[in-house]
This record gives sequence, structure tokens and C-alpha cells, in this order.
Amino acid sequence: MGLLDLFKRKDSVPEKVESCEKTDSAANAVKEIRDKILQKTAIPCMKLELTDTKPGLFDSKVGGIGYVPRDAKIPEDSEGTQLRLLAQINCAEITLENFPRQGLLQFWILNDDASGLNFTDITLQDTFRVLYYKEPDRTVTEKEVCEKMQDVSSDEEDYFPVRGCYGLALSADMDTISSSDYRFENCIKKLVRQDYPEKAEQLLENMDDFIDEDGEDWGGGHKIGGYPGFTQWDPRGEGDSHDVLLFQLDSDYHDSEDRVLWGDCGIGNFFINREKLKNCNFSDVIYNWDCC
Repeated sequence: MGLLDLFKRKDSVPEKVESCEKTDSAANAVKEIRDKILQKTAIPCMKLELTDTKPGLFDSKVGGIGYVPRDAKIPEDSEGTQLRLLAQINCAEITLENFPRQGLLQFWILNDDASGLNFTDITLQDTFRVLYYKEPDRTVTEKEVCEKMQDVSSDEEDYFPVRGCYGLALSADMDTISSSDYRFENCIKKLVRQDYPEKAEQLLENMDDFIDEDGEDWGGGHKIGGYPGFTQWDPRGEGDSHDVLLFQLDSDYHDSEDRVLWGDCGIGNFFINREKLKNCNFSDVIYNWDCC
């Protein structure tokens, strides 16, 4: 290699550095635009946190014993097998518009290898049930409910996703659209074209630029309202009327133990139509869960 070659190599370094700087600058510009666009999709939600407190019969909880009216049975499937309480929400703790502000909202599922999921009809309330009690009878005791429970064989395999019983702490928050929501791509395209018309097509050449590279925007976590998360795909599609995330329970690993586990670290969610939610009509709800 001659001296001239050395000078050529030396001269080429700044060009590479400049090229990298341009690439980084472009990436930062896209990130800044992405953040602004995502903030425009923000809607209120209630974030939920599992606690180690022992919840009472009328408290918000995951797992455990749910309220059952004195003159009612524990929910059963069509074969007479009792469902188990997945979660119960004290609606007085919910501050979201359109949601009930009093009473108890419950989610029950069957303890089988599909955790009550009906692959043929995810709205058929047989192996799952969503119940709402506007004015629960607070004279009912946990002992009375336990006396209604069927004896379960000790050797029966337990597929139930909740391992134990946990209290729930609710807090108001905001949620931006998740990359796993079926509306994500159309929503982002609409906002980019609206706010950046001159360079919209260039920005939209790669939709992956609008997905957080660390996976922070996939929609996971325990929540009421906001946007859902999926490990596979959104079971809804264009024209689906179930437009509100009624409740979501994620897998939860804490202090070296699984507190909630859907299959192989999956996530469960329930969806309802906004108008039916306003009317406290919980007869038409999607129940879905998936895992990797």
C-alpha cells in the first residue's frame, strides 16, 4: 500500500461518519414524528396492579371467591360444570366514561385446557360469563358462596390461569394505540397524511418505523379501557362492533412466581360494543386469549 492509498483511506473516514450521522438524524426525526403521532391516539384507561392484600367478597380482585346473589347459583356451562372467577371489579373505582360507576363487574371462565375459550364462537357465553350486579346484596357472606361450590376432585388437572387470589389497585392513566391493535396501521397512516402531507408517503414507506423497537407499544399489561395487546393477532377486524377493551389480564410473574399465566406467557382480554357498555348490557362480549 502506498502513501497515496493511506491518504485516500483517511479521507474516506469522514464520509462514513457523515453518512452515519445522517442515518441517525433521520431515525431520530422519524422517532420524534412517531411519538407525536402516537400521542394523538391517546385515550383514558384504568391501569390495574395485582396486590398481595386479601380482598373481601365485594372488593376488586383477580381469582378467589366472587359475589353470588343469595338466590342465584355459581355460573355453569351447558354441561353443568361451574365456572371460576377470573376477576371482579368494584365499579365505584372506575373513572372512565361509559363504564358503570357502581356495582360489581365479574368475569368467569371454565377451568379446562382452553381456559373457557370457544374457538368456534368467541362471543358465546357458555364456558365464560360476564356478569354485572348494579346493587349487590351486601348481607351475603363468603361462607354462603363457598357452600354453593361443587366439590372438585383433588387429582383434577388445574389449567386456571390465576394462581391464587390477589387484590387489585386501579389507577387512571392514558393509553396510546398498540401496534397489535388491528386499527394501528390505518390509524397511523391517517394521522401522518393529515399532519405531514408533503412527506407522508416517504414516512409511510416502512410501517415498522412506527413500531417501538423495544416492544413497549404492544399493548400488554392489566387494564380496563385503552388499547389491547396480543401475542398473536387481534381477533377483531374491520367492521367489528366490539370497539371497547372491557378488561385485560396479562400474564404476571412476580418474586420468582407466576401469579397469572395464560398458556406460555399469553394474555387474555374481553371486548364490548360502546353503546351496549353504556347500557350495561354485557350479553354480547368477545372473550379471547392467546400465547406465543
